[in-house]
Amino acid sequence: MTISMPGGITQGTHLWVRDIKEDTTVSGAYLVREKRVQMTRAGKPFLGLVLADRTGDIPAKVWDQAESLSPLFKEGDVVQIFGNAGSYRGEVQITVNALEPVRDRPDPEIFLESAPGDPSRMMRSLRGILKGVHDPHLKALIDAFLEDRGFMARFRKAPAAKNFHHGYLGGLLEHTLSVCQMAEEVAAHYPALNRDLLITSAFVHDVGKIRELGCDILIDYTDEGRLVGHVVLGLSMVEEKLRGLQEFPPDLAVRLKHMILSHHGQYDFGSPKEPKFLEAFALHLIDDLDAKINGLSRFMERDRHEGSWTEFNRMFGKYFLKQRLEPAGKERGPDTDTLQGTLFSEIT
Repeated sequence: MTISMPGGITQGTHLWVRDIKEDTTVSGAYLVREKRVQMTRAGKPFLGLVLADRTGDIPAKVWDQAESLSPLFKEGDVVQIFGNAGSYRGEVQITVNALEPVRDRPDPEIFLESAPGDPSRMMRSLRGILKGVHDPHLKALIDAFLEDRGFMARFRKAPAAKNFHHGYLGGLLEHTLSVCQMAEEVAAHYPALNRDLLITSAFVHDVGKIRELGCDILIDYTDEGRLVGHVVLGLSMVEEKLRGLQEFPPDLAVRLKHMILSHHGQYDFGSPKEPKFLEAFALHLIDDLDAKINGLSRFMERDRHEGSWTEFNRMFGKYFLKQRLEPAGKERGPDTDTLQGTLFSEIT
């Protein structure tokens, strides 16, 4: 059941998941995103896998020698496979005929997706918005983060989530910029909102994710992330910066902390507190909108179900129409593959 490895895995020879169609012969290296030992109705064990690269993921089944092959690899490993793609209930999946773990470290750029935008350009845009914060205390807090080189290096590279939204390198920067941009617009539309507080909270609301998530070949939770979570970690990071700002008003600090603790909106969604004043409520709605639009867009773009409708989305409990109405005169966006290497080349 093992196969001989080809000489080197390169992007030029890799068959991307997005290009795997029914009746395709599949030979290549893929990340094991999920792995389950399951049983057929006859009681025979088989492996149910989800294989992935940066373009998406695809289900796969190993029907033979499941018990002997299973100990050879785990979730998060890269395996070399040989198999055939077929269709099951309208979804393309791979029947794996041969499998071998990849021992040498593969090129992470094959498996880790990067944000479609240029990180340097996104960072300039974010700094431009933050420069517009006039409150001297909030500005001092922002500067404490911006001047922290270690923090900024991780902030530029970090994903914003493991799976659903902005789950790629640079995703946290992209998400934070988007939330700050919307915060600026919302504050202009609703004069009752404290603009400086809303924008500052938009900047720091997810900073804990640089400690919650790790990324090597696979984006996954750190031990600290699973045990504590980014909301509490982010609060701790903000409190650490506030300790260096002795003149920071206590009432302003409490409001900012509440916005971090309540930005998920509901207890059921992992929020220690629910929003209890206007700016906190606005931050939650903006953050929720950006996460869901990004996450649903990616889900619809990567859906492999035949026809106009996606497969059933368990998170939202519904199917989604994939066909979009593009605005007249809309130009095509930047090519993701062209920009993919930016984070790998700029960040070490």
